[in-house]
Amino acid sequence: MDFNTSSPGKLLITSEYYVVKGALALAIPTKFKQSLDFKCTNSNKLEWKSYDRKNEVWLSCEFDLSDLRITKNINKFSKTLQSLLISANKINSEFLKKNTGGLVSTHLNFSRKWGLGTSSTLINNISKWANIDPFELLWTNYKGSGYDIACALAKGPVLYQLKNNIPIVNPVKFNPKYINNLFFIYLNKKQDSNTEIDKFSKRKITNSTTNILSNLTMEFVNSQTLLNFQNCIIEHETIISKTLKTETVKNKYFKDYTGEIKSLGAWGGDFVLAAGPINSKNYFNKKGYKTVFNYNEIF
Repeated sequence: MDFNTSSPGKLLITSEYYVVKGALALAIPTKFKQSLDFKCTNSNKLEWKSYDRKNEVWLSCEFDLSDLRITKNINKFSKTLQSLLISANKINSEFLKKNTGGLVSTHLNFSRKWGLGTSSTLINNISKWANIDPFELLWTNYKGSGYDIACALAKGPVLYQLKNNIPIVNPVKFNPKYINNLFFIYLNKKQDSNTEIDKFSKRKITNSTTNILSNLTMEFVNSQTLLNFQNCIIEHETIISKTLKTETVKNKYFKDYTGEIKSLGAWGGDFVLAAGPINSKNYFNKKGYKTVFNYNEIF
């Protein structure tokens, strides 16, 4: 049976790292998505092609449905995909059973380097195709909080929290008056989230800090002015900087910026959030950062 779907990417606005320890986080699904299209051929072979935003194939492989063995192009990407398909089949034995093979094509409309959820959108798409719980598929194969899956399922901003390892997701309104003063800048560096989470897990974490960040998340959401929002950024960056013993991104790269800057996700790469003058794009472009979005361009 033919199938097609798509899932949005994600950005974690607050409680990076601590979200895995139960801190309340603000996360937002992006306009950028990944689609999956399956054409059934009633064969015992699954042919897979993944296309990037330039419509160029970055992954091409084939599987034998009898055991989901890779029969063409064994590499780290096809092995990762194989693990997801095997896990999905274990969760739902009806998925990819005999004579249900066909052609799969996936398409990204964002760069794989941006860290917006190439993996989470794929996991969610496969889960919908296999009719299984995407959180189960995620945690069978990856570490992490699962906020990215919550975004892949969401229609808009969400408050996300893990309570006793159960994901709690609640829609939230986030459309402040200063929306035109918010910008998202790609730092041209890709971080490995699993590696960063491993490093964080080895640090001593206090419940008080987790609670402070949960309260701060609500302050971000309820900020009525740009100044309030900027003060939240300063407080949040100070907390995470002390935890990671890492310099804030503003001090490291943008000391002369007249607004405030917050790291998003794994510190040191992917996107940052800038809250400042309406002409901020010019500032970052002059610094050599060409991938700069205002809020309404990315969400």
